[in-house]
Amino acid sequence: MLDWLKNINKEHPEFWKEYLAKFSKKSNRYVILSTEATGDSIEKDVITFISAFAVVNDSISIKDSFETILLQYRFMHDNHLSNEYIIESRLLKLSEPEALKTFIEYLGNGILVGHQIQSDVAMINASLERLECGKLRNEALDIDIMHRKLNEINDDKELSLEELTDYYKIQKTHTNSTTEKAYKIALLFLKLKFKLGLK
Repeated sequence: MLDWLKNINKEHPEFWKEYLAKFSKKSNRYVILSTEATGDSIEKDVITFISAFAVVNDSISIKDSFETILLQYRFMHDNHLSNEYIIESRLLKLSEPEALKTFIEYLGNGILVGHQIQSDVAMINASLERLECGKLRNEALDIDIMHRKLNEINDDKELSLEELTDYYKIQKTHTNSTTEKAYKIALLFLKLKFKLGLK
């Protein structure tokens, strides 16, 4: 309610208006999301990586994917952090405004899926606020919550992504990049979706 009042007379960027217009119809496209950030604080920290895959008709679409490094030079400089890994990486590199705009265009009205997805959404919403936009409108599913529902687990202990991949016998990889995390989440989601009988 307060977010709606705060944004009622605000002139939003064009890409945000186009994004909002996409919610006139329901999507059957799931967007599997993994992000990296400099920490957990939505006030003090920033996103450094975004990776996503689309799942449509129970298939992971490698062609329908998104991957970028967010150039956060000012944050790195102000906090005396090295940006050497950014310079060396061959991944697409975009400024935070350009990365968020491109990601929102990619996301559309898709249903977000992630591991502890609310923290990803909160970080993205904080970044969107800096761009004079509102909050994400997408439905969001969390694989940890899906696992709890399937197994009727009522305690508050959250399982790590590694624990979930072990439980569902997802093959381990030697590296643990944001993109590989997104792919593991996609595999877990498909298993859980099938076991829960979701359309």
